[in-house]
Amino acid sequence: MLLRLALAGTRTDTLRVVLTALSALLAALAVFSALNVLAIPDPGAPQDAGAPLNDQYANALLREPGLHIGVVTALLLLTVPVLVLAGQCARLGAPARDRRLAAIRLAGATPRQATAVAAAETGVASLMGTCAGLVVYLVGHEALHRPDAQGRLRLPTDVLPPVPVLAVAVLGLPLLAALAAAVMLRRMTVDPLGVTRRTRPEGAPKPWPAVLIVLGVGAFFAFEMLREGYEGSGDPAFLSVLPFVLLFGGGLLAALGVVLGTGWVSHTAGRVLHRLARRPAPLLAARRLLADPWHGSRTQAALLVAVVFGSGALAVRAHFATMLEARQEVQRFYDEAAGRETTSGYGSDSFYLETMDLVDVAVTVALVIAVGGMLVAVAEAVVARRRTHAALTASGVPRAVLGRAVLWQTFAPLVPAVLLAMTVGTLMGRGYFGPEVKEFGGQAQTCDADPALCAENFEKYSRLVEVPDVVRAVPVPFGDLALQGLGVLALALAATGVGLLLLRPATSVEELRTG
Repeated sequence: MLLRLALAGTRTDTLRVVLTALSALLAALAVFSALNVLAIPDPGAPQDAGAPLNDQYANALLREPGLHIGVVTALLLLTVPVLVLAGQCARLGAPARDRRLAAIRLAGATPRQATAVAAAETGVASLMGTCAGLVVYLVGHEALHRPDAQGRLRLPTDVLPPVPVLAVAVLGLPLLAALAAAVMLRRMTVDPLGVTRRTRPEGAPKPWPAVLIVLGVGAFFAFEMLREGYEGSGDPAFLSVLPFVLLFGGGLLAALGVVLGTGWVSHTAGRVLHRLARRPAPLLAARRLLADPWHGSRTQAALLVAVVFGSGALAVRAHFATMLEARQEVQRFYDEAAGRETTSGYGSDSFYLETMDLVDVAVTVALVIAVGGMLVAVAEAVVARRRTHAALTASGVPRAVLGRAVLWQTFAPLVPAVLLAMTVGTLMGRGYFGPEVKEFGGQAQTCDADPALCAENFEKYSRLVEVPDVVRAVPVPFGDLALQGLGVLALALAATGVGLLLLRPATSVEELRTG
């Protein structure tokens, strides 16, 4: 009976279940991929003592065991926007679900049973998504097992995580989703005549999330200082545990500070709009921002998290590009000393930049997922206010004004929030790697005699020359950051425009009776 009630409802409820299952599928694929990377055997183990690297893979990220933890962390970070998307999908059609829960209470269910029905809906939808994700993962695991001409694999399709670990992931994600739904419903009381939510009266949001941002960014600067102190000690606890705690914890604190700080940004933007605006649309948006300043934190959370890590990736790319230039300059000194004209070897290694290409792909995927969550949130907000919109339309307010008000409400806090997220991400990247790179020179042998004599006895006619150290400042990638910011705003505009397609049916006069 619990399952029947959890999956019952209208087409909107069915859409909510489908979108929640899709979100769980994406999160499960990211978790399964991370487990797959962790399942790669250590080449230093006794059974593989002759293989220092995982040479069966074409990608250096998979060949080098020391880089696996970074790949796993990146894959797990991809679940953040997916989970936020799931939270947005759970709000879709909330009024109709509340009426259904009230009807269940009227039929004799207890408040705890009504809450169990709402939590079971999320859990069952997530279970369907994770099971579908497991099928997609296993099918893709076989379909992508295609060694190249050298017998190397592009992906770790030669190993699978242990079956118990997969089972824990398949069952654990839905359980966490159901528990999260139950926690979110803790302030909701389901009565036979309706659903009420207990809220504590709160004043204007305070800028206290700035403390989280400072702590998060400071963790990256602190890690750099600690690494200089412990680098020569070889302490395994520092080399394995502390980087994960500081970097993951610092990134989480900074991203959380940006998301929570959007409430203060929204309230401030509403006050500025209310004071300066003279047109109906921005005035209406200002009142909505002042009445619910946390709307931006809910609808833009995943997008801002993706922007934070995307900006950090751009800062890291700038560091690697500068490091490559410094290496090429040092290599050029060695080439000139040896009489070579072409640069090769150490100065042409672009492994790190190629790795950042994969990171950029992951950030792009996260942005697309986050924009999908924003689209669901905008559509849900338009539908939830259909009675208000219908009343405004009946009183003579044009639909175009309502549409512009939604745009003002979305972008007035989004633009400064994106700038804040890009600033935080850039500071994280520069705090970890520092504002400059230094490539050490050394000594090189050069021969000033006739080429024939140098070829005959290089040691006799050669002399040592000093190759200077090369120090270069890492530039702030303002151009790339501007392109990223404009791209994020363009995606947000497209999502908002699609969501506004629901405005016309939501402003029908009939909604005054049926909404």
